[in-house]
Amino acid sequence: MSGDALLWLTFCLIGMTTVATRGSFILLGERARLPPVVQRLLRYAPAAALAGLVMPDLLLDDGALDPLNPKLAAGLVVVLVATRWRNPWLPFVCGMGVLLLLRRGLGW
Repeated sequence: MSGDALLWLTFCLIGMTTVATRGSFILLGERARLPPVVQRLLRYAPAAALAGLVMPDLLLDDGALDPLNPKLAAGLVVVLVATRWRNPWLPFVCGMGVLLLLRRGLGW
């Protein structure tokens, strides 16, 4: 089998798998229910995915672990402001303000 045919076969199998897993919930409807434990755990999936995407950028500076990173300080300010006030824009503004102050103002 040539490389192109194998690649297209892989694309087709991945596409069929994606459609089957996503479509199964639509086709089965109420007949297939996830256990309550799995439903409870799936509520944390978006937060876990976001943390997985954001945390490496907050902890690493130029590819090395740096606990005195200005991005980490800004991230901590964002967490504190977000837990204190429920305003969706205030953490963003405060975090960017701290990051700009540390980077541009203090040269950190």
